[in-house]
Amino acid sequence: MCAVTALAFLVPLAAGLGERAREEAVADAARRSALVTGALAVSTEPAVVRRAVAASGDDPATRPVVRGLGLDESGARADAASLERARTERRSLVVDVEGGLLRLDPVVLGDTTAVVEVFVPDSALAGNSRWLLLLGVAAALVAASVLVVDRFAARVVDSARGLVRAALAIGDGDQGVRVDPSGPRELAEAGYAFNRMADRLDAARTDERELVADLSHRLRTPLTVLRLDAEALESDDTSVGSFSEAELDRRRGIRRIRQAIVTLEGEIDVLIKTTRKTVAHEAGPAMCDVSEVVRDRMVFWAALAGDQNRPHRVSGAQLRIPAPVPRAELAAALDAVIGNVFRYTPQGTAFEVAVSRRDGYVAIRIDDAGPGIANPDRALRRGASDQGSTGLGLDIARRVALQASGSVSIDRARLGGASVVMLLADPEATPRQVSRFGLVGRAVGRRKSSLDRD
Repeated sequence: MCAVTALAFLVPLAAGLGERAREEAVADAARRSALVTGALAVSTEPAVVRRAVAASGDDPATRPVVRGLGLDESGARADAASLERARTERRSLVVDVEGGLLRLDPVVLGDTTAVVEVFVPDSALAGNSRWLLLLGVAAALVAASVLVVDRFAARVVDSARGLVRAALAIGDGDQGVRVDPSGPRELAEAGYAFNRMADRLDAARTDERELVADLSHRLRTPLTVLRLDAEALESDDTSVGSFSEAELDRRRGIRRIRQAIVTLEGEIDVLIKTTRKTVAHEAGPAMCDVSEVVRDRMVFWAALAGDQNRPHRVSGAQLRIPAPVPRAELAAALDAVIGNVFRYTPQGTAFEVAVSRRDGYVAIRIDDAGPGIANPDRALRRGASDQGSTGLGLDIARRVALQASGSVSIDRARLGGASVVMLLADPEATPRQVSRFGLVGRAVGRRKSSLDRD
């Protein structure tokens, strides 16, 4: 396309310069012819005419030739028809001949009409050094323009292709793709706009998944209440005893309710687990206030504990304690562990939630006065539980702790039941491995003496 444009520019230019060179060559021939015609007007003496011819130019091939006076006509090129036409019309003529062109100027000398013939060769018609210089400058300018336009077009094409590739990648689900804005101002602005759009799409998708996880989490807490109320109903056993048809229907209805609650709990747990894993992977590290999360979640669990006459206590959650974990993740882990207390201990069983910060770690301890966990190692294994469940509660707590460069451990609580401790790396201190009992305010010797008394 650029080459065609260049040719379209050069061809008219070359034609114009060639026409100008032809006009200059013909004008030069008219000047030389005028020297001879002026001499003829004064005298037709051969000597006078020869001096005029000699004075018109140094090149014998282009010197004028006087026709019709019987003088030396060597080098003449005009045919009889052209000469007769010039005499008859009595005006200057320019005719093409082999090797160039002729200028014929008639001169009326009484009863005789002489014709001065001047030959202009093709070399003179082709132009001179000035014409060649102008053409060379024009060609150089066109070549430079072609180069500039080509580079500019290449930048435009590259920028447009980058936007196309990024848009296709976004359409294929790669939300992390971005473009390097380049090219003309309009395309660069389009690149910046594309990056802003991609950032907003990424944030919107993360918010959407976080909302799904939060909704699932909010469903699980009232579901716990529903399950506890269902467990408080009468037995659903229909295998022992004799029952009326109405009693059988009632017990079967209770069984279906309990089975539906179990199924719903499992589905919600899987949804929370899957969604939060994706959100954590895409959103990267986050921070939250452990004390605030503990206080917020205990508002719900305290109300449920009051309904079941469960003594409870929260300690160490008065001051701000940061932890490198998303707030929703930590809330889900707390609900999972505290929910296990309500699920696997009898109503009226006391529990305690304590927060402490020491030696590079933040510790969250959930103690209960229940029967405890017979095999802590097995309970901590992914998907395993001594209580017949999926083990997802402790698995969520362990995943959150690992995300914060910490760990989860289970031991005997001061209240007599299980003690689940979540260790989270303190972002404002240098982490180092310490005894978790020091973090929750209990000495090893004190724990041993308590076990001996039991």
